[in-house]
Amino acid sequence: MIRTAWHFDESDGELHIHTGVAGRAAKMGHRLVIAMTAWRGTVSFVDGEPAAADLTVDVGSFQVLRGDGGLKPLSGAERAIIKTNALKALHVTRFPQIHFRTHHVHNVGEGDYRLTGLLEIHGKSHERVVDVRLDDVGDAWRLSGQAEVRQSDFGVKPFSMLAGTLKVVDAVTVSVSVTRAKDD
Repeated sequence: MIRTAWHFDESDGELHIHTGVAGRAAKMGHRLVIAMTAWRGTVSFVDGEPAAADLTVDVGSFQVLRGDGGLKPLSGAERAIIKTNALKALHVTRFPQIHFRTHHVHNVGEGDYRLTGLLEIHGKSHERVVDVRLDDVGDAWRLSGQAEVRQSDFGVKPFSMLAGTLKVVDAVTVSVSVTRAKDD
């Protein structure tokens, strides 16, 4: 049995959060693309097959990349307010990290894997299933996947304003893509 591991961080890829807007005033709001700019992970392999994965994200690394939609383009001041509100909602000083640790990896065929593990956000843990894909891209491997996360499942209240007529949708989509050279 041959055991190996990939160790990676934000320099090897990207981790994004995509939000939506809802409510009667949704046309005024922006659908955000947020980058988490400090994170690290490990994928453990047994005989060339993924067997475990671990990901840790530093919540304070939250950066608004862009806001699609809205009545006007997202300003720098609005980006700063969004970040402040999000870090406050996530209680970043009490819960500075988000963790995902698998306890089962299932090969579902042709480079597709289903990861089952515990996701911890805001001090609350829930079992999650995340589908990922491992692709051979010539001189490198690319690992990618995405999952939907409901903020309220973890005790995070989605942001709202104007008496709830403009609010961030509870379910956000988290996407990750990591590239690793084959000779590493």
